[in-house]
Amino acid sequence: MADPQKTKAQVDLRALFATPIAVATVPKADQINAALRATILARAETFPSTAHSNLGGWQSTWDINEWGGDEVQAIIGFARQLADKLTTDRQGKPAPQNWRGNAWANVNRQSHGNEFHTHPGCVWSAVYYLDDGGIADDPSLGGQLEIQDPRGVAPAMYRPDLVPNVPGGPAFGASEMISPAAGTMLMFPSWLSHAVRPYSGDGVRISIAINLS
Repeated sequence: MADPQKTKAQVDLRALFATPIAVATVPKADQINAALRATILARAETFPSTAHSNLGGWQSTWDINEWGGDEVQAIIGFARQLADKLTTDRQGKPAPQNWRGNAWANVNRQSHGNEFHTHPGCVWSAVYYLDDGGIADDPSLGGQLEIQDPRGVAPAMYRPDLVPNVPGGPAFGASEMISPAAGTMLMFPSWLSHAVRPYSGDGVRISIAINLS
């Protein structure tokens, strides 16, 4: 009698080249957000916006560490600690770094967003949400962080209706969306192409972006 195990196809499905996206909750976020929200909105009233990837809205200069107070130092310190947790050497051993960084504030209102971009010369990039503009309760307001598949669009060029039967398959050759939530920090590799979808709410969406090198 034939061995039933030898008459069945054996499939070992391996998920290779995973891209890490960390979603972390920052301690004492309510206290930090209340003070920093006021600081950022006051700054936006008196200083002009810079122009980088932003499509409308207000973006500060890349020196919020100099005028954001203790609250910004807490956010940047948390980002450095998170980066250390996410970083090892090739043998998997912890590799804490003396991270250098820059950070800036973003204020988006109705119709504002950011075009696709990356952060050359950096290792990790992060975004901390002070105010999600109501998106956490109503995702239809937009304002999500959109992340492009780093494998490129080629997998969707010939049969965009077909995707691999694996976790994350529906985004094969396309993009993934992450909705902001106040008090949450996202961290991802700086080479990962990302954008911010236009915000359609009546509130204000406030975040801090951080680069670590």
